[in-house]
Amino acid sequence: MLLPTTYALTMALLILSMLCWGSWANTLKKSGWRFELFYFDFSLGTVLTALVAAFTVGSMGTDLSVNDTFLLVGKRQIILAFAAGCIFNLANMLLVAAIELAGMSVAFPVGIGLALIVGVIWSYAMQQVGNAYMLFGGCLLVLVAVILSAVAHGMMETIRRKAAKVAAAALAAELPAEQQIPAKKKKSDEPAEPGIYRGVWLALAAGLLMGSFYPVMGMSTEGELGISNPFAVTLLFSFGILLSTFIYNLYFMNLPVKGLPISFFAYFTGSFGQHGLGLLGGVIWMVGACANFSAAAAQGPAKVGPAVSYAFGQGATLVSLLWGLLVWKEFAGASSAVSRLLVLMSLLFLAGLALVAIAPLN
Repeated sequence: MLLPTTYALTMALLILSMLCWGSWANTLKKSGWRFELFYFDFSLGTVLTALVAAFTVGSMGTDLSVNDTFLLVGKRQIILAFAAGCIFNLANMLLVAAIELAGMSVAFPVGIGLALIVGVIWSYAMQQVGNAYMLFGGCLLVLVAVILSAVAHGMMETIRRKAAKVAAAALAAELPAEQQIPAKKKKSDEPAEPGIYRGVWLALAAGLLMGSFYPVMGMSTEGELGISNPFAVTLLFSFGILLSTFIYNLYFMNLPVKGLPISFFAYFTGSFGQHGLGLLGGVIWMVGACANFSAAAAQGPAKVGPAVSYAFGQGATLVSLLWGLLVWKEFAGASSAVSRLLVLMSLLFLAGLALVAIAPLN
């Protein structure tokens, strides 16, 4: 396997991972497709990318290749790496569902912010490393940022729904009397409008699980029979993503968070562009994963340490926040109060992330 040999190369890989993990969800937004159908292609894209990485850079050099690694590792470690993929996948599907309802600029700060808190508490419970005041002070700042993000979303959604009702009432008033819709009507076949905070709740559920997969994956690399090749880990991880997608999607397609239930056969009605964007989303995410995992495995002068690696991984949240605010205009028309909350939330998240990152150094 090939790992970074210089500090600069390791940092470049971490920056790449941050950009990939913060940007892959743009393919979902661009596709305009139901996330349940998008996700089949996304999971396939992760496996294809992991296979290419495993049998190219993962099998080059003088260290153990992926094939050799699988001959030496224990079954428990293989199961743990696969299970980590399954845990991540459920978390990511909940996150994608939250994006569908609340947008990237809410789902990522809320979901990944909570994941950061869960990961810090889990890691500190296992091994008391780092300044506890800085660790938990950073978590507190991130928690406040999560709450502010949820409040800003609720305020913005209230503004949107009020504006929609006013527009609908104005349009109805312009219609002739015979075309007016009666005030009392039979129950429609259309699904009810999602609750204002449903996307936030989904993001919180995603965060709880997202904070758990990394420690589980870490256990697959520990011990004499641990998986030392990071590209072998990502390959097993990707298989967990692909196989669990077909299980989890049974729920999401039959009990959708938004819209009506859909059949698996709707997948075959997608355009070439929609399938291509789904695959591209999986490729982008897995490129980020390979970059992050290989950077974390670097040794000697190329090693940056877990604090820096972790900080760059979580920095993807700020990248996705910028995409949501500046490109997709998810808070367009926001009041000054909502805008102030977003600025304060971003600053608190950045400050909390910085405290968590430097805590192990003190």
